[in-house]
Amino acid sequence: MSFKIGVLTGGGDCAGLNSAVKWVTKTATDQLLANHRGEALEVIGIREGWKGLVSVDPGDPESVARWIMPLDELVVRTWDRQGGTILGSSRTNPFNPKNDQSRECLDHIAGLGLEALVAIGGEDTLSVAYKLHNLGVKVVGIPKTIDRDLNATDYTLGYDSALNVIIEEVDRLRTTAGSHSRLFVVEVMGRHAGWLALEGGEAAGAHVILIPEYAFEVARVAALLEHRRLAGVRYDIVVVSEGAKVAGQGEVYLSDKEDGFGHKVLGGIGEYLAKQLESTTGYETRHVVLSHIQRGGQPSARDRLMGRYFGIAAVDLILEEDFGRMVSFRNGQITSVSLKQAIEKLYVVDVDTLYDPLRYNGRRSSMLPWSPKSE
Repeated sequence: MSFKIGVLTGGGDCAGLNSAVKWVTKTATDQLLANHRGEALEVIGIREGWKGLVSVDPGDPESVARWIMPLDELVVRTWDRQGGTILGSSRTNPFNPKNDQSRECLDHIAGLGLEALVAIGGEDTLSVAYKLHNLGVKVVGIPKTIDRDLNATDYTLGYDSALNVIIEEVDRLRTTAGSHSRLFVVEVMGRHAGWLALEGGEAAGAHVILIPEYAFEVARVAALLEHRRLAGVRYDIVVVSEGAKVAGQGEVYLSDKEDGFGHKVLGGIGEYLAKQLESTTGYETRHVVLSHIQRGGQPSARDRLMGRYFGIAAVDLILEEDFGRMVSFRNGQITSVSLKQAIEKLYVVDVDTLYDPLRYNGRRSSMLPWSPKSE
């Protein structure tokens, strides 16, 4: 008996994706496991995410060669060492109301003979997977987003590698900031969730950390920085999420152009804040936008391992015929949750327990009750 599995990566690229694809492939095609379960599994990679599924013509060999990559153990042998996604990705939404291509997606899944589909992605990619599941497609999901904002999982692929990039880059900025007594504003990714800014800023020792979950006041930031200079510190680092907002204002966008899921391109809050702080404090100020640097480079050990664990678990779900679910990491264990639960809300920073609104930084009490008066 042969069983064909399709695997794709959607949304923004990040480290750890190739590891997940590798271990979906190795687990599915492992000969010892095949002998044990009495069936051979075939794996094909779909290029450029959902775009590949809506674009491929299963009856045209040239189209299939363009959009489909046969995968086996030798093909994926070294993939886990590489960042990004070798299969390619896109932000195509087959259910985009402006250009609904869901019918093509369903027809091509059938035309390719896919009996199961593994979708690796964040909220947008997995929302498509959930809709396909409701239409009868046998699909499972693997969580991926450097923002770590997916619900019902304690980890998402790409987060640790992106976090390490922030720490490395802030460490580099420290030397030039200290040499010139400068203030650096470092803008990091995070549309709705401030995990990268908060934990990256905490680990890198940023004096001020600004997140989407709590609107900030420029005057308050300036006062915190001025107090630090009066204490004798020569320079300052401010880490700000791209989705952070000034109190009473909205998000800052680079462009009003929307992708297939209705998202505008965020960016510019770092530059805006740097100008405001230099004007307010008189300190020489620079801004740095890490942007896609956070997505690039080789995966960390954790992302390689989590890609492995998630890939293996995805095949387990397929063999158990437990579809419409996303593999998950909860309380130190690999498990699974429904796709509906995974996308029904975002996982964001809990300001009440993790953030200090007075310092604009991480909370300094972990086990004891805290209130602003005690500070």
